[in-house]
Amino acid sequence: MRITPLPPLQCLVAFEAAVRHSSFTKAASELHLTQSAISRQIQQLEEFLGRSLFVREHRSLRLTIAGESYAAHVQWLLANCAEATLEVMKRYGDLELTVACSSGVAVLWLTPRLPHFRTAYPNIKLRMIVRDGLASLSPAEFDVGFYYARQHVAPHFTARRIFDEEVFPVCSPAYLRGRVLRPSDLANETLLIQEDGQRQWMSWPEWLALNDVEMQKTPQAVTINHYPQLVQMAILGQGIVLGWRHMIDACIDDGLLVRATRESASHGGGYYIVSPNDRAQNQAARLFTRWVFEQAQTPAAS
Repeated sequence: MRITPLPPLQCLVAFEAAVRHSSFTKAASELHLTQSAISRQIQQLEEFLGRSLFVREHRSLRLTIAGESYAAHVQWLLANCAEATLEVMKRYGDLELTVACSSGVAVLWLTPRLPHFRTAYPNIKLRMIVRDGLASLSPAEFDVGFYYARQHVAPHFTARRIFDEEVFPVCSPAYLRGRVLRPSDLANETLLIQEDGQRQWMSWPEWLALNDVEMQKTPQAVTINHYPQLVQMAILGQGIVLGWRHMIDACIDDGLLVRATRESASHGGGYYIVSPNDRAQNQAARLFTRWVFEQAQTPAAS
């Protein structure tokens, strides 16, 4: 039997967040949407129901009688749906582990070390999610995350800092043939630039500005939205890329890359182990977290 009528799920989620916060703006911040997007979804829900759910007043928002009744049902249904979903996704066993990380962490830091983890803990069933933004993940999707954050991690995550940020340009040894550049010299080189809408990571203009250099309006550059590919291009001698200490160290230790300048830069950010704070870590998550901190003190295997 078909269950009908059902409004769009995203409208219910927007409505529930707006009810909790009594604010479209705060709901938008929580859901990583714009205030206008939340407003449109609430309007769509009201049109679907044929009822107003909120009384919109100057700098205030309150539920109508119909809204109060509907909110109680929607919050109960979404909470139960989330609990059932989490049960299916996450609770198969204490030795099952889902790790989330960015592509740079996955390729440059974690993958070379994973054989050691699998040897040490052969009974853990490991699953990885590679996404370049922690904001794009639901807490229900993963057990442990490994991410860079410039300022702070969202409050619904518990975060432990692993590495401090240090950023410097790197290139293949053949590219500069033994030269060491000043930051101002980089204007004459091919810069490999990461295109990223979230802009968590330091950009070339930011790095140069922190070293008192203004980036040219039309630099020699190649722009790609996938950081590991930029690193590979640098290894192949096709330009200079920004490297993050600890992430790029193995490439330097193996002689694939060298520092192009002596200067570094930092926004004060760092890499964090994060976990959803709405549930306790299982045994696999605790073992993985401890293992990551142990590995942070040792170089990657060649």
